[in-house]
Amino acid sequence: MVIIISGASHTGKTNLAQKLLEKYKYPYLSIDHLKMGLIRSGHTSLTPYSSDEDLTAYLWPIVSEMIKTAIENKQNLIVEGCYVPYDYRDSFNEEYLKNIRCFFLIMSKDYIENHFNDIIKYENIIEQRLNTDITKEDLIVENVNILRKCIEHNIEYILIDDEYNINIKIGDNIV
Repeated sequence: MVIIISGASHTGKTNLAQKLLEKYKYPYLSIDHLKMGLIRSGHTSLTPYSSDEDLTAYLWPIVSEMIKTAIENKQNLIVEGCYVPYDYRDSFNEEYLKNIRCFFLIMSKDYIENHFNDIIKYENIIEQRLNTDITKEDLIVENVNILRKCIEHNIEYILIDDEYNINIKIGDNIV
């Protein structure tokens, strides 16, 4: 099984991947780590500040082939990061898709407005961010846009609304 966790910035993608790693012992691939490795090694002219569209176009072909390799070898893998295209399914045939669970984490406008200080407080809980000057308004716009895209593309999403409590079911277990 390959689990893809994507979504808006600051929604806890890396934290959830870490919890899944600890519970199920599935390895996880951080698309941000891959991005930084390629940038630091000089294998791309992109930078950490390149547009998400440019980074996705560069990174997703690599990530999708890694996912295929894991499935072909009957290996479990968690992939997390914001560089997952909304048409990710087009990268896989039906046999691969049977082994992939993808969902996006999205915070509601109310959640962001009521918990913005907590969001910022926990932004570096797993990894140190390069840039932490995100505003409440930026987060709201990003989450609204991602929710709209998930609905348009029929992508499973988890809406963080009243409280930050993410439960996903893997097999017979809930995380």
